[in-house]
Amino acid sequence: SMRLRFHTQTAGVSLTAQEPENNIVRTTLQGLAAVLGGTQSLHTNSFDEALCLPTEKAVKIALRTQQIIAYESGVTDTVDPLAGSYYVEWLTNKMEEEAENYFTQIEELGGVIPAIKANFLQKEVANASYKYQQEVENRDKTIVAVNQFQQEELTAVPILRIDDDVAQEQVEKLEEIKKERDNAKVNETLESLKAAAEGTENLMPFIMEAIRAYASIGEIINTLKEVFGTYIEDSIF
Repeated sequence: SMRLRFHTQTAGVSLTAQEPENNIVRTTLQGLAAVLGGTQSLHTNSFDEALCLPTEKAVKIALRTQQIIAYESGVTDTVDPLAGSYYVEWLTNKMEEEAENYFTQIEELGGVIPAIKANFLQKEVANASYKYQQEVENRDKTIVAVNQFQQEELTAVPILRIDDDVAQEQVEKLEEIKKERDNAKVNETLESLKAAAEGTENLMPFIMEAIRAYASIGEIINTLKEVFGTYIEDSIF
């Protein structure tokens, strides 16, 4: 029960539209860092995600990145390659102290939900994003090919474009399912979900029952909206 199980995804914010192939290197470094940190699960972003949904080639490179880290780097041959590093231990302690400080602030606000209502979490994210962008624009933080080492000529990159027919095909499939399913059963499961949402029960079993009856995601969300409404985030800038 003391084992920390965690998943890591490489940083989407680090992906640049300028010279997007450079993102392969960024993702590789981040993926390696995650493995060195002991992650049990890893998602590597595709290099073109700053421009579009990933192309098949970009997705394959992201997969190969993980495979090369796992099978060619040797990083998995040792349980904890960074054990004993004074600097890593210092970083770990620093991160723990900063995390504990956040936990304390959130507890003082009454927990996560009151913290969200007070815009505490949103402000922290926004302030961190603003600080990062200022550092980039002021060149306090170097981003290769963005604020340093730029080249005038643009790099041509294939862009994934989704045909509008795909959306229409999906709409038609959904309409066909709604004709063939047991709509009485669908309505029954949605009513059960609504009743559960009005109480304190775990909603996941009710959502799964609705899905098994072929209720659509839209129908499930609309049912929950009837109870919870639509969250509108306050302006924090």
